Amino acid sequence: MTRRSFLLSTSFAAQAIPQTPSLHLRARSRKTGVAVMETLVWKPRETAIIICDMWDNHYCQSSARRVDLIAPHLNAVVAKARGLHVEIIHAPSGTMDVYADLPQRKKMQQAKMVKPPVPIANWCYLDEKAEGPLPVDDQTEPCDDAVVGEKVRRYSRQNKAIQMNPEDGISDSGQEIYNYFQQQGTRNVVLMGVHLNMCVLGRSFGIRQMTRLGKNVLLARDLIDSMYDPRQKPYVTHEKGTELLVEHVERHWCASILGDDLTRLG
Repeated sequence: MTRRSFLLSTSFAAQAIPQTPSLHLRARSRKTGVAVMETLVWKPRETAIIICDMWDNHYCQSSARRVDLIAPHLNAVVAKARGLHVEIIHAPSGTMDVYADLPQRKKMQQAKMVKPPVPIANWCYLDEKAEGPLPVDDQTEPCDDAVVGEKVRRYSRQNKAIQMNPEDGISDSGQEIYNYFQQQGTRNVVLMGVHLNMCVLGRSFGIRQMTRLGKNVLLARDLIDSMYDPRQKPYVTHEKGTELLVEHVERHWCASILGDDLTRLG
């Protein structure tokens, strides 16, 4: 699978307007990993934000606390982007029953079925031939709690600090989201939320799948967290582990931006 690199993609280059830059992209050379900064303008009405798995709790309590810290800033960015007519999709996976009767949920279900150009997988696993191994060990133990508790579900809905507006959508289905994007003419997708090395990359609506579906994808690198325990390789801080994962995404999948860039589209 060849990544849709901002450094190589003519479709992105065609949209760039150097005189009025809005998005400040950071991409990386796949060969060398060297970072390159670029600027780009996206039309807000062709752009959507997907908020991935920003739950109200988690078995890893350190992760849950970081989500609580991220959520207010994420909500502020989303509110401003919404005001610019960027589509907002809330995707707290596994909690759709809570939202079943809401119009934001029903409109996603009611979008006409569209056959995708490639299959939409329930989970897009890491493909070492396409992207190489992740830079951190998230298999031995991904949770950085001092004492890791039982891996049971503790979440029930999206974090309460993130507002859901009437014009938003709610779905954890890649097919539903793709249907809706095709209906709305959505070409550009920004992913934010948790966890970068797991759900943000792997979900049916995540970076790997949206890239394979031909969408122009960006990662909001300051509005994410990872599942990484510094007691595992490469034995760096949690924050540094997350930075390494962002670099992995920038090198193999898509460029990244800061969330505040989404408040200046247009």
